[in-house]
Amino acid sequence: MFTTESTSDTLHEEEIIAEYLGYIDAKEFPCVAAKAALSKQQVKCMVATHISCPHDDSAILEFLYNFIDEYRSSAQFYHTAAIIFKVPGYLNEATFDDMLWNRLQSLSDLDAENYLYDARVSADPSSSKFSFSIKGEAFYIIGLHPDSSRGSRQFKYATIVFNPHDQFEKLRETTKYNNLKGVVRKRDIAYSGSINPMLDDFGDESEVYQYSGRQYDQSWQCPLKINHATVEHYSTS
Repeated sequence: MFTTESTSDTLHEEEIIAEYLGYIDAKEFPCVAAKAALSKQQVKCMVATHISCPHDDSAILEFLYNFIDEYRSSAQFYHTAAIIFKVPGYLNEATFDDMLWNRLQSLSDLDAENYLYDARVSADPSSSKFSFSIKGEAFYIIGLHPDSSRGSRQFKYATIVFNPHDQFEKLRETTKYNNLKGVVRKRDIAYSGSINPMLDDFGDESEVYQYSGRQYDQSWQCPLKINHATVEHYSTS
C-alpha cells in the first residue's frame, strides 16, 4: 500500500511524463519520427531524480533493457525511450553537457558487466561509425534541457532520449528516410531559426557531436570511454 508521499511522487511523475508527451505533440515540434512514435504509443518514459547522481542508474538500465526487449519484438517503426530527470531544473548548456556524458559513461560501464557492445557499430567515439550501445543495441542519443541553444531541444526537464539506431538503418533501406530527414530539417529550421550546425549523417562524422545539442569547437574531444572490450565476463542473452 502506498504512503501519501509515494502516491504524491507517483502523481508528480505522471505529470512530468504528460508534459514530455505534450512537448512532442506540440504542433511546432519538428521531429516527425517522435510524433509517429507518439501516435503509435511507442514512446516509453522513465522519471529519475538528479541527472548528476548515479542513484538511479541501475533502474535506468533495467528500464532500457525492457525497452530494448519490446523494441526487438516489434515489427513497427518509430520507437523511442526518454529518461526525464526531476532535478536540478535549470542547467546551463555546459553543465548539462558534462552531466549527460557522466550519465552515459556510468550506464555504459554498468552495461559492460552484462553485455557485449553492438557489433554493427563502432565502440570508438571518434569514429564516424560510432553509436552508443546498451544490451548490444545501438542508440542515437538526444539531450534536452531548458537552456539548450537549439529551440527544438528546450524542454522543462533535463532529459536523455534513446532512439534505436537500427530503426534508422532500416528506414535507409526504404524511400522514407530521405523524405523524413528533409521534413525534420525543414521543420527544425522553422522552429530554431537555423539548421543544427552539429548535424551530419551517420557515417560522415561521429554522432557524438549531436548528442547534447551543444555546439563544440574543433578542440573538443568526447569524454566517453567505452570499456566493454576490457570486461571478461558477459551475459549475451
